Amino acid sequence: MTRIIVNGQNPGVLDLEVIHDPAAATVALEPTRSRLLAELNQPESAASVAAKVGLTRQKASYHLNALQTHRLVREAGQRKWGGLTERLFVASAASYVVAPGAMGLASTDPSRAADRLSASYLIALAARVVQEVGDLVRRAREAEKHLPTLSIDTEIRFRSAAERAEFTADLTRSVTALVARYHDASSPGGRSHRLIVVAHPNPTKSNVKEQP
Repeated sequence: MTRIIVNGQNPGVLDLEVIHDPAAATVALEPTRSRLLAELNQPESAASVAAKVGLTRQKASYHLNALQTHRLVREAGQRKWGGLTERLFVASAASYVVAPGAMGLASTDPSRAADRLSASYLIALAARVVQEVGDLVRRAREAEKHLPTLSIDTEIRFRSAAERAEFTADLTRSVTALVARYHDASSPGGRSHRLIVVAHPNPTKSNVKEQP
């Protein structure tokens, strides 16, 4: 999963776009085009964005055409400059995530993980979330409907590995009890939801010195 961050946001621009098409992913990940996406958080002409990234206007136009072909940028109007009329472009989203499915048969799959306690399995689960929710969001936008989701993001610092193990056991029991209370496999009007709970060390330098 690769995320390209574009600073700022323009009205009408999506907060996040999940790229499912391998060809679009290839275009977005090319360094020059990725840089152009980062600069197009506001409407820019080929000439103005070329000056920002150190390209000629002709080369910037070439890359912008490739981005527009794959719907990563869109035309945002025109403006007069001297005797010329310039087209303005803006990124289609404030940030982008490449869906694992763009890798085709080589994409990750949680069912292929042998160790359900491994970091690889956690990554595979996270990749599946991007793939599935990205597709659901696209379909919800097309249908002009709201997609119900729930996200909880917090931090906890354990005093010891033993307490971390106790917390894991308590959390497992609590989640199991909640699922048993609310799960109804036979309800004709119900809708299945996927629940994933993960925990991992914060990516700080101090993790190197901490005990496993």
